[in-house]
Amino acid sequence: MELLHSGKVRDVYRDGEDIILVASDRLSVYDVILPTPVPDKGRVLTQLSLWWFKQLEDIVPNHVISEDVPAAFAGRAVRCRSLSMVPVECVARGYLTGGGLKEYVAGGSVSGVELPAGLTEASRLAEPVFTPSTKAPVGEKDMPMTYAAVVDKLGADTAERLRDVTLAVYARGRDIAAERGIILADTKIELGWAADGTLVLGDEVLTPDSSRFWPADGYAPGRVQPSFDKQFVRDWAVGTGWDKTPPAPEVPEDIIAATRARYIEAYERLTGLSWS
Repeated sequence: MELLHSGKVRDVYRDGEDIILVASDRLSVYDVILPTPVPDKGRVLTQLSLWWFKQLEDIVPNHVISEDVPAAFAGRAVRCRSLSMVPVECVARGYLTGGGLKEYVAGGSVSGVELPAGLTEASRLAEPVFTPSTKAPVGEKDMPMTYAAVVDKLGADTAERLRDVTLAVYARGRDIAAERGIILADTKIELGWAADGTLVLGDEVLTPDSSRFWPADGYAPGRVQPSFDKQFVRDWAVGTGWDKTPPAPEVPEDIIAATRARYIEAYERLTGLSWS
């Protein structure tokens, strides 16, 4: 196999006409890869994505061919169709937090979407919004894009399709998560074009790396929410005084263990399956 790309979390190989997408145990925050891996993280991301792809098949096709991969990658990799990836990060937000909150505080909008005054940390939005961003190389930061900028970059038809699919994926994920007592605050998806021109869902979907999951029974706007995702590590990293530029600090064992537990709990609660 030929290594095509090594990203923040995934390694991409070519195997004949197929792509082998391998999820590592690497963890990135603020677009910087941390030096300390999280055991089982790659397996959780892969298995949870496979489960979600099945829940979303009627909304958008996905890139998965099979789990027939080299033994060294078993459980953490999938065999996929090769896609021409859309050069835009497709993000849907149902709640205001993270970078979206910072943008709102600065100017009252997120990716050009005007929001009502008086919103605060974890405020629920009246309707989910499409808030795209640039797709930056490893080590650089994604920047917010307006919908108009996506139209200028990709054309009106493609921009509309990206928005509609992203919001539909979010809505399905939100509804399924709610049945499990989990709030899906926001999510980022990757879309690409298959050889026949079909828009296809790729990479990962609705995982603790690409989404914010909050326990519904503890939800209270106005403060940072407990979470089943890597926000726990983001908060720890900020607390160290790290300036969010490489190199990132080593992560203590207890923070790694707690992060692993959160990922596994997200998997078990969402899928109803036991992790082993």
